[in-house]
Amino acid sequence: MSLKERWADIQATRSNLELLYNISRELASALDLRTVLLRVVSLAMKHVGAISGSMIVLDERGQPIEAAIIVGERIVASATQQLRATLERGLAGWVLRHQQAALIPDTSQDERWLRRPDDAPDKTGPKSALCSPILVREQLVGILTLVHSTPNSFNADHLELAQAISDQAGIAVLNARLYAESQRKARVMTALAESAAAITASQKLDEVLNHILNQTMNAMQVEVVSLALIDLQTRELVFQAASGREAESLVGTRRKPGKGVAGWVAKNGQGALVPDVQEDARFDPQVDQIPGFETRSIICAPIQFQGEVLGVIEALNPESGSLEEDALLVLSGIGSLAGTAIRRAQLYENLEATQLRYRELFESSIDPILITNWKGQILEANRQAAEITGSDLAALLTKDVAGLGIVNETEVGPAFQRLGGGQTLSYETILVTTGGREIPIQLYEREVFIDGVSHLQWILRDISERKHLDTLRNDLISMIYHDLRSPLANVISSLDVLDTLFPAEGYRTQQTLLGIAKHSTERIQRLVSSLLDIRRLESGQPIVNRQSTSVHTLVKNTIENVLPTVNGKNQEIKTLIPDLLPEVWIDEDMIRRVIINLLENAVKYTPAASKIYLGAAKEKKKILMWVQDTGPGIAPGERERIFDKFTRLHGSGGPKGYGLGLAFCKLAIEAHGGQIWVEDGPVSGACFKFTLPAWEDKPDQ
Repeated sequence: MSLKERWADIQATRSNLELLYNISRELASALDLRTVLLRVVSLAMKHVGAISGSMIVLDERGQPIEAAIIVGERIVASATQQLRATLERGLAGWVLRHQQAALIPDTSQDERWLRRPDDAPDKTGPKSALCSPILVREQLVGILTLVHSTPNSFNADHLELAQAISDQAGIAVLNARLYAESQRKARVMTALAESAAAITASQKLDEVLNHILNQTMNAMQVEVVSLALIDLQTRELVFQAASGREAESLVGTRRKPGKGVAGWVAKNGQGALVPDVQEDARFDPQVDQIPGFETRSIICAPIQFQGEVLGVIEALNPESGSLEEDALLVLSGIGSLAGTAIRRAQLYENLEATQLRYRELFESSIDPILITNWKGQILEANRQAAEITGSDLAALLTKDVAGLGIVNETEVGPAFQRLGGGQTLSYETILVTTGGREIPIQLYEREVFIDGVSHLQWILRDISERKHLDTLRNDLISMIYHDLRSPLANVISSLDVLDTLFPAEGYRTQQTLLGIAKHSTERIQRLVSSLLDIRRLESGQPIVNRQSTSVHTLVKNTIENVLPTVNGKNQEIKTLIPDLLPEVWIDEDMIRRVIINLLENAVKYTPAASKIYLGAAKEKKKILMWVQDTGPGIAPGERERIFDKFTRLHGSGGPKGYGLGLAFCKLAIEAHGGQIWVEDGPVSGACFKFTLPAWEDKPDQ
């Protein structure tokens, strides 16, 4: 060899050493497994001269746990799933089995290359590929594959360089893998610890189960988590809670014993890990599938307590695309925690009654609490109870609840008989203090067991501030009514006079402005009338202006009031009213305002260019009417509260607020002997329904 050739070899060796040193430094600066993978593939592509590359990271058993694919400058998603077939039947699989590097000058001539539709001659065609194992102390931790679009682009020198890069990357990949595993295990242990803490922190079963679902979602990184308990009567699985996309539709559904993966787990008392549901006979599409959601993989574990299967917890579709090796172990641990939570909730009254009593009385409760026997004699009281009654604790323990003036026999029954059975009663009453002061309170009463003995618990909540606010609100209503009624009537009269002064022709602008003004003042007049009616109805005054009214006439007059607003949003009101419908026995003005309120709400929350439905039908001895919109709807938990005065909702899935309108609707309908409620619309939105008395069924005068 000449001196020049030797010098060239020295320079090449030096260049390669510098390259490997720089690669080692760059890889050593990262611990995140995904980042390390992308750096290894990117650096190998750059220095070997590949147009695409991939890398699979393997665990101790040779199973893929993470992967990366880069095509040009694009990073391909879901790489682990895509490379699984290559690891089983392709070039990477050959390297895995033989643990030696492979060079393929022309992929169309080598059986080790897994041919895909994209390899056809009229597409990407033959390529050149090389594949190198990544070894650390003879342990295979990964496989690096590089591809060039032109056959014979790679030679032995390229393969040697790829092997050198793989050797340098080995320690970094192993460290990143171990770091990822430690992070995952730490996350899992944290989730289990937090779930355990939640069980001891809360005694409400729903709260515990929802917390466990959230922790499971965080620990296992899946799309859906659900929890079902076994119905002791039918042995069916009943889903109690679910979290994730489309998961709400699961809650309340039932599965027959042994049906589907969850049924199999509940029946056999052991967990199931299903990487691909299409290849597992236990998967039943009719019971395991969630409407609108594609189930690809399932992890399901029994919920157990002392060997008894109480239900199952199920996780669907890991976000990484592949199931981790200890996923079932983790879920089984959470299932055991859930079993403990359920059993604790079921046995709570007997096992934790004493602890609860002292915590409520002396530690956690800010409300005054009394514990009495079934004769009403006060046996226990907390400091707040002594303060509100104006007595010291010793004196309070010599009294009974009847002496405080808080017992309403109509509510609790003779000898408190209505307090049995575990239900809680609540009503407003007046507490008479030792000094003779009267304090309005909200009283909550229920049966409790202390050391196995039945007692009564009385919680006294001071509502003086609320009563004061109610008084202020009522005063405001009176002020608005009395101060606005006369000037408002003058405004309406003046607008009517102005309307007659402008001819129909030539004064369109003026007529339009007058129409807007009249419509707005009519709305104000309806609001003032509703405020007056609310106060009158709340005081128990009866409706005196009832008359027989045609539903068709009522609806026609009502729609005319909201038509300008409807037309402004390019909406349409569709009426669904039979021709032969009995008349209703109502205060027409009051019910007209009820329907206007419901229609205005529907117009407000329905998108432009949409339809609103106003319907009526005969239902037994009543007339059922409804107003249906296509807006965002109202959450089930808010459907009772929206009829309270001054209630405003702020949910992302529902209306932004309600004022006095619905409170007036409820009072007016109930004063007519009817009912009003809200349901989901057939497709979307909310459907307000109410009943009215038919004329033929009115009481005798």
